[in-house]
Amino acid sequence: MTGWERTQYCGALRAGHAGRVVTLNGWVDRRRDLGGLIFVHLRDREGVAQVVFNPERFPDAHETAKAMRSEFVVAVRGEVCRRPPGTENLTLATGEIEVVAQGAVILNDARTPVFPIDDESDVAEDIRLAYRYLDLRRPPLQRNLFLRHRFYQVTRRYLDSQGFIEVETPVLTKSTPEGAR
Repeated sequence: MTGWERTQYCGALRAGHAGRVVTLNGWVDRRRDLGGLIFVHLRDREGVAQVVFNPERFPDAHETAKAMRSEFVVAVRGEVCRRPPGTENLTLATGEIEVVAQGAVILNDARTPVFPIDDESDVAEDIRLAYRYLDLRRPPLQRNLFLRHRFYQVTRRYLDSQGFIEVETPVLTKSTPEGAR
């Protein structure tokens, strides 16, 4: 995987990044094959970016994109470009730009999920709990996890500034062979 480390989060790309070559890692959110060009919406924890695979400019990347399916984990390297006038997607924070893929790697394939990984899906709670690892990828739960993380960080910083120390209970106990079993 050397050389495919993320340089930018998908949801952080903006028009100001135009002209930069970036490496994105994430899940394939949507894939559209228009007979020549393949468009992939790549999703990570920060949002979605559109990636364009052009068979004439970068045939190897295009071949890799042909195999991509929903929820595959992929790495994509390409140049951030402004979308042509009239093709901007105002519903996306990254809707002014697209990444023209120069290379791509499928890091992991995936079976079709039992429910869509999106905001709008109305999925029964028992199904969501049975597939909690999928449910945690959905945007509302992602927002909750980030909010909880920020709350804990603020609390820890405040308590630390007041001279408190954080001690985990296992640190205060003696290890026993029975406990290891």
